[in-house]
Amino acid sequence: MWQDFKAFLIKQNALALAIAVVIGGALDRVVKSIVDALIMPIVTALSPSPERWESLTIPGPIPLRYGLVISALINFFIVGFVVWRISKAFIKPPAEPAKATTKACPFCRMADLDTAASRCPHCTSDLRAA
Repeated sequence: MWQDFKAFLIKQNALALAIAVVIGGALDRVVKSIVDALIMPIVTALSPSPERWESLTIPGPIPLRYGLVISALINFFIVGFVVWRISKAFIKPPAEPAKATTKACPFCRMADLDTAASRCPHCTSDLRAA
């Protein structure tokens, strides 16, 4: 039973996922502190309302606090942008495989023919016809 569980953890990358969740939680706190301490005061200073715009409400029997929704949306986009830039900095796309410079003759199966060759040097077959 222990071996099956260990095989499951290795096969399904559960340990890597657990580590990613822990690191993601720590990164979330760092990014939120940057957003709350550095970026949101600038957004608040640039907002047209002299009061804190997060406290904007539509008065009525049930006050709708649309300022909190706007604040959450701005926070979401800023955090998403910062995480996207961090991931672009650390995760590089895989290098494209090099194109083959040689091919095999379809007639005699000899390898190491130049891809631009028109005749096989071994069997003299016309490679353009193939």
